[in-house]
Amino acid sequence: MCQASNEQENTHLQQNQQRRSFLKMAVASSLGLGIAAADKVMATSGVVTTPPQPENVLTPEAALERLMAGNERYVAGQSTPLNFKHERAALVSGQNPYASILSCADSRVGPEFSFDEQRGDLFVARVAGNYLTTDFVATLEYAALVLHTPLIMVLGHQNCGAIQAAIDAVDNSTQFPGHIQSIASALAPAVRAIDKKSENRIDDVVEMNVIQNVRELKKQTPILSRLVAEKKLLVVGGVYSLKTGKVDLVA
Repeated sequence: MCQASNEQENTHLQQNQQRRSFLKMAVASSLGLGIAAADKVMATSGVVTTPPQPENVLTPEAALERLMAGNERYVAGQSTPLNFKHERAALVSGQNPYASILSCADSRVGPEFSFDEQRGDLFVARVAGNYLTTDFVATLEYAALVLHTPLIMVLGHQNCGAIQAAIDAVDNSTQFPGHIQSIASALAPAVRAIDKKSENRIDDVVEMNVIQNVRELKKQTPILSRLVAEKKLLVVGGVYSLKTGKVDLVA
């Protein structure tokens, strides 16, 4: 009886994985997957040989469409169950994620869950307040130039604690212990850009912080600005709703 149950469970997992693979390939095909002859694939930033996940080779616009379609599935409760067993072999040889996410480190916001993706699909960099530093610029440069990832999303979220700390620091000169103050200082420009009389100040600052960091990413020389100008890289910004799970594009 136990053996039969285990066999049924394994069959179910395999069916889920096959469904996920089919959906990814179908979406990639409909959105502009660019596969050239046998062992060559034209990526948006150059030519790569036999990518681990051919379905991830997308134009910047197609990458964004796929990302947002995944969020729609997540919001609707239609996320595909994960089974990591079947993609391990493909990912041993390398990675070619189709999107990079600069996200807040908040435990309530998981990009892979939020966009219904799995290992190898998203290149995620996380820090409280989702703001740029030299290290994060370098990380995103690596994804865009070396991994040929055609999309970057800066992802903020509702009720961000780092943003609230920055508001307290600007409004009340609050000082935080250790290195936490450096986060508040980095987010201060977004706070100052929003009127103190705003009825939804924290939400407005969250959105402004995303917009400012998208703007800065597009200007980063020598790599990101060039790829943006050549239309090989798209940089966008979104805000995640803790109440619904929906990501709204704001930049």
